[in-house]
Amino acid sequence: MADTLISVFPLILVFFVMWFFLIRPQQRSQQKRKEMLENIRRGDNIVTTGGIVGKITKIVNSSEIELEIANTVVVKVLRSCILEVRSKTEPVVTKE
Repeated sequence: MADTLISVFPLILVFFVMWFFLIRPQQRSQQKRKEMLENIRRGDNIVTTGGIVGKITKIVNSSEIELEIANTVVVKVLRSCILEVRSKTEPVVTKE
C-alpha cells in the first residue's frame, strides 16, 4: 500500500504543477478576453487580429460590428477577430 502511494505521488505532483502553471493561467486569460469582447461599445478604438486599427461605429449583432478604418470607410468585422481595445469610451449617461 505504501509503495503504491509513493509511486502515485509524483504523478499527482506533476498534475498539480501542470494545472497551476498552464491550465489556470489559460483559463484566466480566456475569461479576461470574454469580458473584453462583451464590454465593447460604440466609440471604442480597437485592433483586429489582422492588424486593422479602427473605431467601432455600430454593433450589428452579437457576432458582428461595424468598424470605421478611415473617413467614410466602414467594414464589418467579426467580434471574435478583435485583438485588443486601445481606448474605451465613457458609457452614455441616460436622463431619468
